[in-house]
Parts: sequence; C-alpha cells; structure tokens
Amino acid sequence: MTNDLFKSIYLDVLEFCQSHLQMQPQAVSEVLYNVWLPLATRLVSHRQQLNRPLIQGILGGQGTGKTTLCRVLTLIIGYLGYNTLSLSLDDLYKTYRDRQILKQHDPRLIWRGPPGTHDVELGLTVLDKIRSCELPVSVPRFDKSAYNGAGDRTTPEIVTNADIVLFEGWFVGIRPIDPSAFDHPPSPILTPEDQAFARDINDKLRDYLPLWERLDSLIVLYPKDYRFSLEWRQQAERQMIALGKPGMTDSEIEQFVKYFWCSLHPELFIKPLIESPTLVDLVIEINSDHSFGKILS
Repeated sequence: MTNDLFKSIYLDVLEFCQSHLQMQPQAVSEVLYNVWLPLATRLVSHRQQLNRPLIQGILGGQGTGKTTLCRVLTLIIGYLGYNTLSLSLDDLYKTYRDRQILKQHDPRLIWRGPPGTHDVELGLTVLDKIRSCELPVSVPRFDKSAYNGAGDRTTPEIVTNADIVLFEGWFVGIRPIDPSAFDHPPSPILTPEDQAFARDINDKLRDYLPLWERLDSLIVLYPKDYRFSLEWRQQAERQMIALGKPGMTDSEIEQFVKYFWCSLHPELFIKPLIESPTLVDLVIEINSDHSFGKILS
C-alpha cells in the first residue's frame, strides 16, 4: 500500500518541493517515505477510528515548517480520499479595529501574535461545527498584508467538507505554567517589566484551554535549539530583500523574535510540553538546516 501510494503521489510532491523549497529529489524521496507518508496514513487511520472529523493540532515556532507540512499532508490525504482543512491560529486574530482598541488598553501588545490577540470564541464555534459535522461552515481567514502589514480579517472561506482539520500555530496546545518560573527566567526576559509581561501573557493562556480541548491529537515541530528560529527568520528576510521585496533588517528581526520569546519563552513552555506523555502525541525534531531529526512518538 505504502509503495503504491508513494509511486502515485511522488511526482506531485516533488514538484511542490522543488518549486517552493528547492529540495533535491533524493531528499524529497527520503522525507516523503520516512515522515510525510507515515504521518498522513496515521492521520487517516485516526480519522477512521473517530468516525467524525479529526482535529489535528500542529505546534511549531517561526520557520519550523508548519505551512509546508500542512500543504504536503493535504496533498497525500487527498490521494487517500479525504478532505483536509488547514486552519491557522492566525486566522483567529481579532479584527484590526479590535486589536487597536486592545493596544490602547495594553500598549505592550505592539505586535499581533501573543495570547489575547485572538478571538477564541470564533475558533470554538468553527471547530465545534466541524466536529459535529454541521457543514457548510464559514471559516475565518486573515490577510497579513492589510493596513501596511498590521493585518485584518478578509472574506471567510465556506467549507462544505472537512474530514481532517490541520490546526497549526506558534502556540497551539501550549498551557499556562507555574508563575514562579518567571522569578528567574531565561534571556531575553531580563527586567521586572519583562517578567510582568511574561506573567500576564501566561495568565491569558487560560482563555485558550477550551480551544486545546477540541484537539484530538498534537504534533510538535521542535527545533533542536529554539534560537534557530531567529537565524531562519533573518535568512528569509535577507532572501526577500535580495529579490527586491521589502524586508526587515537583522536587528529589527531580532527585536521582533525576542518579543515573542518574552511573551512565551520556548524553554519555559515547549520543553515541558514535549516531555508530557498525555498532551503530545508526536514530536518531530528540526535540525538547523530545516531537515527532520528524531521523531518521538
């Protein structure tokens, strides 16, 4: 079965990987056979056991390949005869107007992204309708380019069929931790103001717990060193600038990434999560060159 599926889907996956990721055929073959195909068949098997749509959480920081994983899984799962819906935590952002009001109340929310900037109730409505097969469902979508990059809601997508939902985001599934962890936190949480911000964001995570309860399973894309995400983001911006597109400088990227480390530090939040046998089903290690390392079930 796996060999037949591999042969039938290989060319489509190869085309996607070469056009979007500049991957060599040998690397595509290996990752398709060893990671993507087994994962897709595992999700389909889980969906069949549930006898209702599967809500699959995918947690990964910047540059870990969440979008790529969703695109490839969608391709393979389609070959297996099932419909996939990709939903990002980003799609659940509050509107531009609501986030401006939020910023007036808390000027520390300088960028969209941290807990508190999403419409959790909207996410619950969408996932509950899909889980109970109340289709079609209106799925929110977010346009990051609106308002000069501040972003805003755009036209929702009407989805008539969804067997498997790939719900991805940079803190999908992350839970609040003991506030004492911020008494002696890692860098860049340095000042008392940083510590207060981290504690407040930690509190806001409680609002997201009902959303995580809708997950049937959670996959974590885990960089061997969380600081890779800073390097990856800087590389991506340099490539955009080289193509004549607007991009941030290295120092601007550093400020941006460290803001997110201050709000939910990977060492404090993701490390304990992946050591939990009850909260995470699969951990995929990510090497510095974006390739996969160990896969821990």
